[in-house]
Amino acid sequence: MSPDAPSTFQRGTRQRAAIRHAIDAAKRPLLPQEILELAQRQVAELGIATVYRNIKLLQEAGEIRAVELPGEAPRFESAHHGHHHHFQCRSCQRVFDVHGCHEDFARWAPPGFAVDGHELTLYGRCADCARQAARR
Repeated sequence: MSPDAPSTFQRGTRQRAAIRHAIDAAKRPLLPQEILELAQRQVAELGIATVYRNIKLLQEAGEIRAVELPGEAPRFESAHHGHHHHFQCRSCQRVFDVHGCHEDFARWAPPGFAVDGHELTLYGRCADCARQAARR
């Protein structure tokens, strides 16, 4: 190997950094394919298998978490966000963060139940899709 060629470790670090940057910069949960497309802007030769491998490593390290929506493939976002919810566009299927939580959902539970968490997903059209629909 030439002195200028990156080692496997360095290559993996560069690829992982591009994947982490793609997730952080997007500011919304991403599908693995979306992560690949964004990370390839920094590391053109990046492949989907490497994205999946690094998603697993980043999850194990507690740096990212899965966003699970019913009937959908998992999306991934930074684990450093505080408590928040999500909005899924019914037109383009993208998912966006909705920050803040203004309800005490524990009061909705049946008497005697102890709520220890909740998930809320709003559905509709994102701003881009709403503008496109208005132009039609």
